[in-house]
Amino acid sequence: MYKRDINIRTINLGRNSEKQKIIMFLKDHDLLFEEDIDYTIGVYQEDSLIGTGSLSGNVLKCIAVNGEFQGEGIFNKIISQLINTQYQRGNMHLFVFTGPENKKFFEDTGFREISSVDDKVSLLENDPKGIEKYVENLKRSKKEGAIISSIVMNCNPFTLGHQYLIEKAAKSSDIVHIFLVWEDRSLFPNDIRLKLLREGTSHLDNVIIHKGENYIISNSTFPSYFLKEENTVVKTHATLDIKLFVEYICPVLGINKRFVGREPNDPVTNEYNKAIMKLLPIYNIQVEEIPRLTVGEGVISATKVRKSIKEGNMESLKQLVPMTTYKYIVSDDAKPVIDKIRKDM
Repeated sequence: MYKRDINIRTINLGRNSEKQKIIMFLKDHDLLFEEDIDYTIGVYQEDSLIGTGSLSGNVLKCIAVNGEFQGEGIFNKIISQLINTQYQRGNMHLFVFTGPENKKFFEDTGFREISSVDDKVSLLENDPKGIEKYVENLKRSKKEGAIISSIVMNCNPFTLGHQYLIEKAAKSSDIVHIFLVWEDRSLFPNDIRLKLLREGTSHLDNVIIHKGENYIISNSTFPSYFLKEENTVVKTHATLDIKLFVEYICPVLGINKRFVGREPNDPVTNEYNKAIMKLLPIYNIQVEEIPRLTVGEGVISATKVRKSIKEGNMESLKQLVPMTTYKYIVSDDAKPVIDKIRKDM
């Protein structure tokens, strides 16, 4: 039983003093506060913080309860409040990344594990048939062939570099399945990234495009607040992402090869690629790394495209993107996106 009244308050993350109390509370529980958090609650006994939980998109994270209050239902109160808030936002399909030692607590509140990596991370969802429904939908796109390839990309926005990688894969494959990272964190919205990807590959008749939805985990959405060793984050992320890919996605589509673009500039993506090239062959999936397309003295990248947009350098832009992407960027429809890039970058 509670010794005193317990109350739950929404934390004003814009107020630094409140945010710092949450950060220090999590630190005392060997957890990190992640900057993508968009909603946090605190559980108080009078004025003492005894528990907290947060949301980022459709993910529950950074949940902790003081040891003396564990077993008193505080954890369930936090989860219930977070779920109710998600439902009010219209997010019905929810996820949790946590250490395997904590998964039972979430399973007791209706979540189920869909994959895990050793003693590092468990991924759970609240839909009892969530990933099965995604896989069943993929099954409709299955095509036969000797070489069934795959590419995962973000396309923020679609560039000549993306097009070059896809054309290389299409030339040496019977079928190429492209999985577009499906997260609402890019400057170009999901529907626009999908539109430009489709338009930029419309000349390739052996390419099939899929929304990655919740089962292609990007660097920016993988929570690592509970991982003790910083140098294990990329490897753990890559391993979990690959396990989901090979256990659920590859079998239903017959995928036996994956293409990646060589990454000379981004050390995180480079380490991720190394993990892919090491791990996928264990599952009998070949990996081919393609050198990046260059223009002038450097490689083509979406970062360069966004920089050209910010600077208003249309001549540079024409060298970096297909005409389909260029026509969108200079259209009236793109004005809100362009304004955001020029303001935020």
